[in-house]
Amino acid sequence: QVQLVESGGGLVQAGGSLRLSCAASGRAFTTKSMGWFRQAPGKEREFVAAISSTYSNTYYANSVKGRFTISRDNAKDTVYLQMNSLKAEDTAVYYCAAGRSSFIQPTDLAYDDWGQGTQVTVSS
Repeated sequence: QVQLVESGGGLVQAGGSLRLSCAASGRAFTTKSMGWFRQAPGKEREFVAAISSTYSNTYYANSVKGRFTISRDNAKDTVYLQMNSLKAEDTAVYYCAAGRSSFIQPTDLAYDDWGQGTQVTVSS
C-alpha cells in the first residue's frame, strides 16, 4: 500500500501556472505507475495524466495536452503535475493515485491508493 499526500493547490488567475506535488510513502512507489485525476463540483472524477514507473511513458487527457506536464522523482518518492495556461474549466479537486502496475493506466479503476486531494481554483 502507498500513502499519498498532495500539495500545491490554490487560487490562480486564468493563464497562470501551478505545480502540484504528491509525496508518497511506501517501498512500492518506484514500481507503480502514477496518475493525476480531478473532480469538479457536480461532475464525475476524470483522468488528467499518468506516468509509468520508469519515467519513459506519459499520457494526457486531450483537455490538458500541451498545457500540463506530469513527472516523477523516484529518489524523492514524489510525482508532480506542472499546470500552465490554466483555464477556469481546470477548477477542481486534484487527486494523485498509485496504479496497480508499472504501466500507464488512464482509468481510475486501475488505481488502488489515492491521496486526499488538493483544491485548484482558476479565476476568469
